[in-house]
Formats: sequence, C-alpha cells, structure tokens
Amino acid sequence: MAAATALVTGCGQSADSSTSAVTSEAAKVLPQKTATPSAGAKLTQAQLERKKVLSATKVTFTRAATTAVGEVAGGKLVELDLEGLDDESARPSASASTSASASASVSVSASVSASAKASASAKTSASASVRVSGSARPSGTGSASASPGATGPVWVAEVAEKNGTIHVVRINAVNGKVIDARVDADQDADEKRETAQWLAKATQTPQQAAKVATEKKKGTVTSVDLGYASKRVVWSVDVVGSDWKKTTFDVDAKNDTIVREQTDKN
Repeated sequence: MAAATALVTGCGQSADSSTSAVTSEAAKVLPQKTATPSAGAKLTQAQLERKKVLSATKVTFTRAATTAVGEVAGGKLVELDLEGLDDESARPSASASTSASASASVSVSASVSASAKASASAKTSASASVRVSGSARPSGTGSASASPGATGPVWVAEVAEKNGTIHVVRINAVNGKVIDARVDADQDADEKRETAQWLAKATQTPQQAAKVATEKKKGTVTSVDLGYASKRVVWSVDVVGSDWKKTTFDVDAKNDTIVREQTDKN
C-alpha cells in the first residue's frame, strides 16, 4: 500500500474522445453523476443504491484521500471507500474473504445444531473442511450503518502508520469534514505486522492502480483497498460505470498489471 491521493474517473466521456482526453479526464477524478441507462433498462437494487449514493456524493475520492492521510502523521492510505456501498461483495482478495469464511462457518454450525444427533458428527466434520481462499487485512470499514454526525454518504478511510497501526478516518462525503478519526482498537500484533509487510511490498500507489482500472473501464472509482490475491499484494479497485454496474479489478501492487477483473451481476 502507498499514499493515495486520487480517485480516477472517466465517467461522462463520449465514445469518440481521444486517448489524451480520456487520460486527462481520468486524472480529474470526479465522482460525477453518471448517465442513466436507456429508459427501457430496469435497474437492480444494487444499481439503484449506487446511483443514489454517487449522486449525493460531492467530495471527490482525491479530496477524501488527502484529508484522511492528513489526519495521521506519516501515514499511508491502505483503504478508502464509500461506506455501505457494495460492501464485502465480489472481492475475494479483500476483507470479503474473512467475511465469507465466517459466514460459511456459521452456516455449517447452524446446520449441525438443527440436525439430529445422529448426523451431528458428519456435519461437524464438514464444517471443519470449509475453507475460503485468499487472505484479508481485517478492516475497520464495511459497516452499512450511518456514522455519527453524518446524514449522507460517508468516505471511510484506513490510514496506516509505518509499523502497520491502522487509523480509521470517516469523512462526510458531502462537505468534506472529518466526522471522526480513531486508532483501530481491534487490530492485533499479527495484523499490524501483515499490514506493514503489505505496505512495504506495494511500490505502486492507489492512484496508479485506479488509473489502470479506469483505463480498462471508464467509470467512477468508489473503492481502493490493499489486499492479497493470486499469491501477490494487490490493490482492489471498484469502478462503477455509466450503467451503474460495478467492476472490481485486482491490480498488482508492484507492477500495475491487472490480475483479476470481475463485473458484479447486480
């Protein structure tokens, strides 16, 4: 992970724009209101939520990133996203891995409790075999509940000190003011060490990763998160297009190569 001060968006570009124009627009990184799909197209609940949140967001990713990093002396941004928007979805390399693992365990455990005693042993064995691939940096974000003092969209950032200590910073996405900033009290020594190691390996910035993602798909970047996937440290970047669909890109944090691309079905 490295210091990030950019949200890159190519939203609103016409199809015949030149390459230089696209690059220039991407660098502006504005969370603009993307064009609504054709009148006949029916939006899913997820698409409607993205449209609602992005239409209300006035503070750019860039501004939020700068504000967040400014709250922690010598800190580096490791995550920044719009709270409650596409949380824990389609992101095996990020915090969704941990969430999915926990869900699977709870599901199997519930099955064991509800089953007859005769099958409890077999189900318990099945529970023990559950595995979810990928590694995640435990995140202080991901809650869809409103933040204290916020009545609209909120940018939630995680800024790490050199030793891996995470500070969670919540920023009002309408006026840009800091709602609160605190040290992640749930982070243990192993998590701090892992975060520090990932930061050391991430030679590419979130800004660079976001640019790579939006060069592949024009849209608004709503999240950038450092994680581990495909046996490497990656920046996981969410891009919402003009059709309000979200595509997640895993970008190698060392060489800016896209190692995974996945478009949400919703």
